[in-house]
Amino acid sequence: MSDIIDQAVTVLNEKLTGADFGGTAKFAIEGEGAVMMDDTGARAADEEADVTLSADVETFQGILSGDTNPTSAFMTGKLKVDGDMGMAMKLASALA
Repeated sequence: MSDIIDQAVTVLNEKLTGADFGGTAKFAIEGEGAVMMDDTGARAADEEADVTLSADVETFQGILSGDTNPTSAFMTGKLKVDGDMGMAMKLASALA
């Protein structure tokens, strides 16, 4: 597992504490791997999810740090969403 994925799991678990987005989501990070998120938190895994968000490392790190707005990243094509758009919006709110 990459350092990027390890760092992502730690940060996402902090951000998602108490969040209830009612399903499963996956962050697919180009060249690094994937992080699964659900109501129990985040973990390094690559499984089926209700929504998959794909981005490069730079965009993903910007979203995690708060420097990049997930909605803006999506609108500019830096973040791709496949699946339940409603769940993606709930996740974006939880990460803000």
